[in-house]
Amino acid sequence: MEKLTFYAVSAPEKLDRIGAYLAERLSRDVVRHRYGYVVIAMEALDQLLMACHSQSIKPFVESFLHMVAKLLESREPDLQVLGTNSFVKFANIEEDTPSYHRRYDFFVSQFSAMCHSTHEDVDTRKRIRVAGIKGLQGVVRKTVNDELQAIIWEPQHMDKLIPSMLFNMQDRSGQDGEENPGALAESCFRELLGRAAYGNMNNAVRPVLVHLDNHHLWDPNEFAVSCFRIIMYSIQAQHSHHVIQQVLNHLDTHNRNTPRVRAGIVQVLLETVAIAAKGSVGETDAFSFESENTTPPNLWLGPTVLEVFNTLLKHLRMSVDFELGETSRRNSGSSVSSNRGKESEERIVQNAIIQTIGFFGGNLPDYQRAEVMMFIMGKVPVYGTPCHTLDTVKIGSVNKWTHVTSGFKSKSMAAALPPPFLDPLFSISLMEDNELRQLVLEILHNIIDRHDNRAKLRGIRIIPNVAALKIKREKISKQDVAFMKKHGQQLYRHIYLGCKEDDNSHKNFELLFTTLAVLTIELANEEVVIDLIRLAVALQDMALANEENMSMFIRCGIMALVAAYLNFLSQMIANPPFCQHVSKVIELRNMDAPYLLPEHIFRDKCPTPESLDKDDRPLYFQTADMAECLAGPGYNAERLSIPYVPQVTDEDRLTRRKSFVDTISLQVDIVSNSLPDKSQLAEEITFETLKKAIDTTGLEEQEREKRRQVMEKFQKAPFEEIAAHCESKANMLHDRLAQIFELTIRPPPSPSGVVSISAGHAQHQSVPVYEMKFPDLCVY
Repeated sequence: MEKLTFYAVSAPEKLDRIGAYLAERLSRDVVRHRYGYVVIAMEALDQLLMACHSQSIKPFVESFLHMVAKLLESREPDLQVLGTNSFVKFANIEEDTPSYHRRYDFFVSQFSAMCHSTHEDVDTRKRIRVAGIKGLQGVVRKTVNDELQAIIWEPQHMDKLIPSMLFNMQDRSGQDGEENPGALAESCFRELLGRAAYGNMNNAVRPVLVHLDNHHLWDPNEFAVSCFRIIMYSIQAQHSHHVIQQVLNHLDTHNRNTPRVRAGIVQVLLETVAIAAKGSVGETDAFSFESENTTPPNLWLGPTVLEVFNTLLKHLRMSVDFELGETSRRNSGSSVSSNRGKESEERIVQNAIIQTIGFFGGNLPDYQRAEVMMFIMGKVPVYGTPCHTLDTVKIGSVNKWTHVTSGFKSKSMAAALPPPFLDPLFSISLMEDNELRQLVLEILHNIIDRHDNRAKLRGIRIIPNVAALKIKREKISKQDVAFMKKHGQQLYRHIYLGCKEDDNSHKNFELLFTTLAVLTIELANEEVVIDLIRLAVALQDMALANEENMSMFIRCGIMALVAAYLNFLSQMIANPPFCQHVSKVIELRNMDAPYLLPEHIFRDKCPTPESLDKDDRPLYFQTADMAECLAGPGYNAERLSIPYVPQVTDEDRLTRRKSFVDTISLQVDIVSNSLPDKSQLAEEITFETLKKAIDTTGLEEQEREKRRQVMEKFQKAPFEEIAAHCESKANMLHDRLAQIFELTIRPPPSPSGVVSISAGHAQHQSVPVYEMKFPDLCVY
């Protein structure tokens, strides 16, 4: 062997003849079953291959591969293993130049067949399968880096390679020791995916989905999840969206399949999204955007994001429709137990889709989250839908927003809460479902709380020392000031209306308290602080007046909310007189009316009073006292005397609820003397009158004559006459407008109503609406 090797290295041009001779001998020995000589010949071929690396080795490689193919074709497991080992040695050799004519189609087919060996002897079967997997690994190593061998990524080869590996990864029963087909197949699978380029990713993932279909591995889907974990952790991070897209397309093809299969596919999708969110290569976090200048990963660029949401929302709607169909069939008298099972399975699908949408959206960069929330808003009906679909979909859609907005850190509230998202979200907050209202408040917390203060504020309570909470806050920006001027009244309105719902629970009041506190921390300048105090006073007055016939628990809950919030606010603005007034009221309540404090009213079986006494003034927060406390610089305390009244909108109509205020219709009565007498309006209707009305032949001539007279008048009449004519018309119009404005003045009290006292009685002198001086917040 040493002499032969020396000769081959010295005269490389002889290699092709040496290879041809060895191949001829080996073929003859294989046919004659002289396996000892076969081993010697293959050993010689292996050593020559490893020793010689000249340009003339190409013809020798052809002889070598021909002999490996001969061994693999034989029925003897030992020869198959021998040929595989030789091929693996060859695959590990790095060639200087690519081969233009070499093809590996036969080896892919043969090694794949060995991977599926069903030899009756367990050990022999294991050896053949291990050899087949090693052979495929060798083919992958030899071809993926060779630009001329890109054909290996074509479907006809991937459809053999991928299922062979998955088959061994799936069948791990009794596999142990060093040569474990399952572990080896997984290693090869990872290596193949790690080498997949951008254009090859689809061909590598599609056979996985087909294999899972053919072997019914979506239900249960443990193996499917395991496969896609391997895929996502093996591929390059920028290719992740290819995998997600493939799974989405596969979900589309299975839209009529059983609920458990669809749920299995959706759960696999959730797993891929979760791994993509973490970043599948290295230690980088694909979503850690600390600054606005950070470039987002390619995974989320382009239309992929909205396409994912569009597909998932479509399947959510289909699942709801399937569930409703099953419900109607059940009501028509079919099997109750089976239909209940299908209905619950559809709920599994819906929950999986909602969880996936939430997780996907929750890991998007901030600049895309608002777009996604508005996209969901447009796709999933929340109000204005048929009532049978509303209950099924609405909580799911709001749940998605909760996930999408978690961790939201937007620099500007206007960007985080654009009107196309804010208005429908507030409409949901008026739904007669306390769970929905809780979710809406949580969404607001996610968006507004940019410094993660919620955990410190959890639980509605009288906080003795707010400074000890170490609240994080920044100075309110100009953009946020503008946002509160534009949308602050909307926020206050929905807090006000949300407090008086009959089905409010302890959690609702907790979330309302957190909402007020977070607004104070993130968005409150001096002007907003005054508005929030006015809102708190209005809530207190609403609970005392009880015009809505609220239960005593709700009334006491509102009182407790106001106490907890004013205690928090007074300490946040660090105003000692204000703190003293609030503390005094809380102290009196502790002694005489503990049911007006959160620590008591929200306790189980807390006794409630039969009524609330308006005249017991020390137990309530007084506007005059608070205005006196805030009379110093910075606060416009005079505005506290203006009672807060929620603005009237169309949202109650959209949410099919009765508004808290009846729509005010302005009826303009025309003064009787400005109308012609009724007798003048009456006209005797005769045949001639009707004939004239029908006959239109003379109308055109009359119109032309009238126009001619007007033109002639303005052409020939003196200027003074024309000016007087126009002035009389203008004066008449002005008089009519003045009459209308006088009649449309709202009755007092009004923001500009002047109170004068004469003869011991208060008299209100109203001012016309167009002359009123409104505060800035009331002008939009």
